[in-house]
Amino acid sequence: MRILVIAAAVLALTAASAQAQMGGRRQPNEGPKQDNKPKVDEKAYKAALERIPEPKEKYDPWSGARPSEPAKKSK
Repeated sequence: MRILVIAAAVLALTAASAQAQMGGRRQPNEGPKQDNKPKVDEKAYKAALERIPEPKEKYDPWSGARPSEPAKKSK
């Protein structure tokens, strides 16, 4: 009898975890999905890109990790 109860508990836990992975029940009023993303205006996007100023000097992301000038070897 004890083994039967343990086996039933293991089976119930296994079924519960499998149901959680499969997503469970769906909402009954779920209709077609609506796209809530705003529409991108291509002209405004390109105009915004043109307003970004060009950098005068090249950006070096590794400037803090290495010295700016290589060390000179002395003879």
